[in-house]
Amino acid sequence: MIYIFLNKLSNNGKASAAQSELEKIFAGEELKFIDITGITNAADSCKMLNDNDKIIIAGGDGTLSRFANDIYELRLKQEIYFYTCGSGNDFLNDIRERVEIKNNLIPMNAFLESLPIVTVNGRQHYFLNGIGYGIDGYCCEEGDRIRRNSDKKVNYTAIAIKGLLGKFKPRNATVTVDGETREYKKVWLAPTMIGRFFGGGMMITPEQDRLNTEHVVSSCVVHDSSKLKTLLIFPKIFKGKHVSHTEIVDIKLCHEVRVEFDKPCALQIDGETYLDVKYYSVSYH
Repeated sequence: MIYIFLNKLSNNGKASAAQSELEKIFAGEELKFIDITGITNAADSCKMLNDNDKIIIAGGDGTLSRFANDIYELRLKQEIYFYTCGSGNDFLNDIRERVEIKNNLIPMNAFLESLPIVTVNGRQHYFLNGIGYGIDGYCCEEGDRIRRNSDKKVNYTAIAIKGLLGKFKPRNATVTVDGETREYKKVWLAPTMIGRFFGGGMMITPEQDRLNTEHVVSSCVVHDSSKLKTLLIFPKIFKGKHVSHTEIVDIKLCHEVRVEFDKPCALQIDGETYLDVKYYSVSYH
């Protein structure tokens, strides 16, 4: 049996077409579709599966992250695949050269063996891509607002540019990386990443390897930069070329990170937005 956990709301509702596409791919196979928007925890369904059953998660990065958090501690033995039908696809961007992808199906077991933990507002979450804090969190907050009020496609790049031009106010930050604390002024971005991409294709930490055996994440701080300089450097993030500006971009590999802003700010975890966050911490061992 192939169990397909489908988020029909992914990609502004367009992911509902994935069901017919998957039925064509697995014509003749026994399929069971589970609407992930209608269940509180995918683990309840997965506990009942046989070892030779297969699992497919169909949706975007947020769907994949939610599923991973639900089932991570079960240590499932079944083959697990991700069928991408979201809008951002940062996970796909990060791994497309590392695995063989057929029919848009990504084998997931290796990527779910070890995940870092982020603590926000007293709650812990596993994450698959990264934590966006600063203007990235602001972009997710604005994107959510646009989706609530209209049907038009969210353009995160346009939101980011407006933020750089004045909608977003940079914060001062205290960042502790593996026990070493540093104060930063005018922080635009302060993500921590297990992958390389966030924001729908921005390669914020180009040297990060999500399958590294040392269990390290990348802490990145973009700081002490004017609006104009940040705006000029911004396009370089899509190719990871911003890292050459070491006077304003500080990236460190580490096991533990704590980032605290002097004023609350929106934060995103694998695309899910959390509002008015003063600090977050990450642990990966």
